[in-house]
Parts: sequence; structure tokens; C-alpha cells
Amino acid sequence: MKKAVITTGGHQYVVAEGETITVERLSDADKSVKFEALLVIDGDKTTVGAPLVSGVTVTASVVDNEAKADKVTSIRYKAKKRVHKLHGHRQLQTVLKIDKIS
Repeated sequence: MKKAVITTGGHQYVVAEGETITVERLSDADKSVKFEALLVIDGDKTTVGAPLVSGVTVTASVVDNEAKADKVTSIRYKAKKRVHKLHGHRQLQTVLKIDKIS
């Protein structure tokens, strides 16, 4: 089984072919996206890039470009003053299906 480490949105992900991952929203993602590999694991053979492994690309297709993460809430509260404020935020995400590591 071939695995690779890719980077997008300031995060690194370990991916394998046929796997589905959720990353930060990619605004320029149409139907497919290509990533450069930082590390490739092919059975017992491991190739580490400096910083990228030459000639290796990871191709992924976009499943959903409008997905939202779970809601994160923050509360500002002042004791004994009857002051409280609730803020909520849902980060946009892109769901990718890894097609090929070549």
C-alpha cells in the first residue's frame, strides 16, 4: 500500500489511495487538485524529500467544496455585571478523495 505526506493550508496529512480527507477550504479547487509529496512510503521503501520528493504527485478529486466544520463557540462573561456575549463560528472545508499517488 502506497502512502504519502502532503501539505495544504499549513497542515500536513498522511494519505493513501482511495482515502477521503477533509482540509481547509481550497478556493481554486474545481474538480481535481494536485499536491507535491513530502514523503512517500511504498511497502518497506521510504523516500524523504528535501523538501519535496521529485517526480511524485498526489492527485485528488473534490467531493464537496462547501462543507462546514463543527461549530466552535466562545463566551465572554463578566461575573456579577449581567454581561455575557456568545460568539459562534463554522469554518469552511473541502472534502477530497485521493485518486492516485504517482
